Amino acid sequence: SCQRIVPSNTDFAFRFYRQATTQEPGKNIFFSPISISAAFALLALGSRATSQAQVLEGLGFNLTSTEEEEIHNGFHHLLLLLMFMDKHLKPLRTFLKDIKKLYRGKVVSSNFQNCTEAKKEINDHVKNKTHGNIKQILKELDPNTVMIIVNYIYFKAYWENPFDIKGTHKDYFHVNAKTSVEVKMMTRDGFYKAYTDRKLSCKVVQIPYKGDAAALFILPNEGKMKQLEHALTEETVSKWEKSLQRWRVEVHIPKLSISGTYDLKKMLMNLGVTDVFSDRADLSGITGKPDVKVSKAAHKAVLKIHENGTEAAAVTSTDFLPHSLPPVIKFNRPFLLLIVDRYTQSILFMGKIVNPT
Repeated sequence: SCQRIVPSNTDFAFRFYRQATTQEPGKNIFFSPISISAAFALLALGSRATSQAQVLEGLGFNLTSTEEEEIHNGFHHLLLLLMFMDKHLKPLRTFLKDIKKLYRGKVVSSNFQNCTEAKKEINDHVKNKTHGNIKQILKELDPNTVMIIVNYIYFKAYWENPFDIKGTHKDYFHVNAKTSVEVKMMTRDGFYKAYTDRKLSCKVVQIPYKGDAAALFILPNEGKMKQLEHALTEETVSKWEKSLQRWRVEVHIPKLSISGTYDLKKMLMNLGVTDVFSDRADLSGITGKPDVKVSKAAHKAVLKIHENGTEAAAVTSTDFLPHSLPPVIKFNRPFLLLIVDRYTQSILFMGKIVNPT
């Protein structure tokens, strides 16, 4: 089931990415396409008529129903969906059952008449669930709010082969032609699946996590980022995946901690999903009443990269290496990152690292 929705999901990831780069050129970008898709597929579950068609088309699905996401449990993965609903609205029992079964999600009754209290309740809820990693998902609330979807993801995984802390050193990262920043550069000499795409002037290195996920680090040659961004399609990624070969490589990757926060309402409206946010919304599958619309949709994703994956601890593991010197791939200028489920090929996260500090 999951295989069927992957192409749409990948296509959605890149359309969303282009929206994000247009809105914030020159900024770090980080989001979880799979959790945004899940939140809106959940909305499609409760939408009817045009509202539903728009949501599914906006996500790139030509299916009328999204199969349950088979998210593998080989890595510590928290994809949580919450729907905060005004206490005067009563969700249908069928909807409550579906949201729980398909999305491990739940509906929380809130007092939106008291904006400050409701906002604090939502922020506290997310803060607790993400172990303090995501502190403030909502900055303000419209007093007319009756329903909010919040989805967040907290990804904690360990590299299959950790970087040795002793190899981490200070180095420069070139943000652009004018700006360089000092970073802590992790380094490891080992066997990695890598590929040089001559057509797109970039290098791709796959670094596996323990479990089912792997990170694809994509480094465009100087001045080739725009060209790479234009070429991002499901076919491109699938070509990379097929062309990866095991080489001995010395990789240099900056330690980093970045996050992305997005107003999904604005971005999805640009992708053609408009009805659910307007008075034309038909979300009668949620409450049985047709006159409810989505006031706000927020998404936040956090990424930390350390020697040991996402949490550093001194571990040394060594590949057996011949004595010749390996080629060096240094991620010391803006690069792209895809965190992919190796079995389903779903893109769990996508990011652009412009400045790791």
